[in-house]
Amino acid sequence: MSDVKPRIGFVGLGNMGGPMSNNLVQGGYSVAGFDINRPLLLQRAQAIGLHAADSGADAAARSDIVITMLPNGQNVREAVLGGNGIAEGIAKGRLIIDMSSASATGTARLGSELAARGIALIDAPVSGGVAGAVAGTLAIMIGGNDDAAIERAWPVLETMGKKLFRAGPLGSGHAAKSINNYLGATSLIAIAEGLIAGARFGLDPATLLAIINASTGASGTSQGLYPGQVLNRKFQAGFALALMAKDVGLAADLARDVGMNAEVMQHTAAVWAKARDTIKGNPDFTEIVKMYEAEYGVEVAPRAKP
Repeated sequence: MSDVKPRIGFVGLGNMGGPMSNNLVQGGYSVAGFDINRPLLLQRAQAIGLHAADSGADAAARSDIVITMLPNGQNVREAVLGGNGIAEGIAKGRLIIDMSSASATGTARLGSELAARGIALIDAPVSGGVAGAVAGTLAIMIGGNDDAAIERAWPVLETMGKKLFRAGPLGSGHAAKSINNYLGATSLIAIAEGLIAGARFGLDPATLLAIINASTGASGTSQGLYPGQVLNRKFQAGFALALMAKDVGLAADLARDVGMNAEVMQHTAAVWAKARDTIKGNPDFTEIVKMYEAEYGVEVAPRAKP
């Protein structure tokens, strides 16, 4: 394998894509970045040291591998196949890595269309949030049908993540990501219901949470997210509620696609859709707790000492 690092195109330089592209530059890669938010693109170019491309096609023309990190699968499809998009600039034999959260079936369909053009696609969505993106410690779930393409992508992905998993064929990464986020989203609202039920009975939410964390109800959500974001009222985990609602919906859609009547998935997706439509602004996903607090008149926070 050549020691020459491939040139990277990076489309989508937001909260996750910005620090991920920074890690690539720090890792010695030449990066041509593009974002439809031109002021953000120019700010990232100055701060990170990447080239500010004029379009997705321009970024692709300057690259051997193009990475997309966008809000959803429709955005990815438009960035790849739309006007002045990646497919217009990328050469045959090159590789696209979609690191967004998207539909597994939609990704498989996009992969077939790109394969007909001689372009490989793998999906490699991530878990670990903004903190993991900044630190380069993301968990990355990789789906693909082309072993050689995955081998080419592996060193690039290792620059952004510390736990890489070969999930299966194309779309498998997106399937794994949506299921993981569904589980985290379910835990978040289940704990909210438990703490509020306890508070309405008379328990201090902080005390009840400490009991849970020393018992079988403990989870990463109860031990990390609740003390670090909810009880202290920060609500700044760095992931939009609308994006979590989208991911949970993808998991529910996947269950339907494989013939499951997954009642918990369907209910959880409905709760998150309700929160997305109810809570105004651009709330952090942890703010779904506020919907329960408003409904039941209890705040999930430590009680003041008498």
